[in-house]
Amino acid sequence: MSVTQHYRSSVSFSYGKHAALIRALFSLLAGFVDAATIVILSIATGILYHSLVYHGANVVWDYLQVGVLVAWLYLLPKILRREYEITHYLNFKDYAVHAVHLWNLAFACLIALAFLTKTGGSFSRGWIVMFYGSGMAAIVLAHALLAKAIRAAHHKGIVASRRLFLVGSVPDVRDFMRQYRPAESGLEIVGTAFLPKAENSTDIPQELDDSLRDAVTYARVLNPDDVFIIVPWSHQKIIDQCIESFMTVPASIHLGPEHILDRFEHVTIEKIGSVASLHLLRPSLSPLAIIAKRLFDIVLSVMGLLVLAPLFVVIGVLIKFSSPGPVFFLQRRYGFNQQMFRIVKFRTMTTTEDGLHVRQATKGDQRITPIGHFLRKWNIDELPQLINVLRGDMSLVGPRPHALAHDESWGQNIARYARRHNMRPGITGWAQVNGYRGSFKGDSEVRERIACDLYYIDNWSIWLDIRILFLTIFSPRAYRNAH
Repeated sequence: MSVTQHYRSSVSFSYGKHAALIRALFSLLAGFVDAATIVILSIATGILYHSLVYHGANVVWDYLQVGVLVAWLYLLPKILRREYEITHYLNFKDYAVHAVHLWNLAFACLIALAFLTKTGGSFSRGWIVMFYGSGMAAIVLAHALLAKAIRAAHHKGIVASRRLFLVGSVPDVRDFMRQYRPAESGLEIVGTAFLPKAENSTDIPQELDDSLRDAVTYARVLNPDDVFIIVPWSHQKIIDQCIESFMTVPASIHLGPEHILDRFEHVTIEKIGSVASLHLLRPSLSPLAIIAKRLFDIVLSVMGLLVLAPLFVVIGVLIKFSSPGPVFFLQRRYGFNQQMFRIVKFRTMTTTEDGLHVRQATKGDQRITPIGHFLRKWNIDELPQLINVLRGDMSLVGPRPHALAHDESWGQNIARYARRHNMRPGITGWAQVNGYRGSFKGDSEVRERIACDLYYIDNWSIWLDIRILFLTIFSPRAYRNAH
């Protein structure tokens, strides 16, 4: 067994003695900055607005109360979720998006409270807009400044979000360092204890007891925040001995991750009744999100069908005159949870293939009718799918449903393909607005499309749906490869 110690400087070692205190003080400072920013802006925008509109009416007390209320509404979720810890200040991009969501939630609660208490008439809508816009910008800016200061202090070794002590065999610890790169997350490895490698999951090396005794001694000297036991989960006996040994060290004890967990973004330990489990994957949408997305689909699909009804009649007449056959093309597709439905499109080809052998349209395809070329180029042939959306077979935005023949083939050959069916298919999607539409040019392009679909499923929001619908209409990439 060998133990290595890592010190950036004498400052880092000194920090280790007071790490918990420094982190607690930082959390208090970060919370105070947010609260002060919100309250000061509430008063400042109130005074400014009344000076411009009402020529200096005295409103300081009223806007102080509103500022304190909004500050609590904004801070409370962050406090409950421990988002004032240093770790959250090392990834500014994720925070900026989250801050906007929390700010919107705080204002939604403020408006609801004003309605319930009948106090909404006491405040000008102009001031509300001014406070809302400037407050959102200010809290993101305040966080950016704190994040910059934390990153600078971290690089100089003055502060780290957590101080880790690693325990495990040489190859396991090296794999952990290479895979997770803890320093990039603001984590400082203050020491590493290398244990003898076990030949199999039931084997316990003879030197293990002595190795653990030395490791515990060094851990006490280094005073880490967390001890990570980097041992494969199948080596249960070694893990038990490591836990028993390090329970005497005043630090949090963690069992290092298995490689299987890297496939899942949000892994949690949960209890269902008396059963403890490792929760790997949850439904793509929460019950509230399902309701919001469905209402969004119903409202826009009804509006779309009403507005586009005259256009549908004109297109139907043109299709009838251009070639023999029906106006609409119905084809079986797999939808949510792989339930089959019939997709509705304007017919653009002389054939209406529907089965396990479907040939995709290609550039210069002789089967495409004259009016069909125009309809396909501008995505107009997809508009009747608003009927599918209204019926609940589809959504406005989601992974595009493929023909049964392609579903069967790609489902067998491409990993995680079937996960696309965990959400309702869409008329348009993240893949389409990124240029992935039309015929497929090999498995590599199919995988890129699937990656776009899975990204959408994992990152869904109403705002993302609105963005995709906007890009579907106005982005040139959404019309690429149309034939």
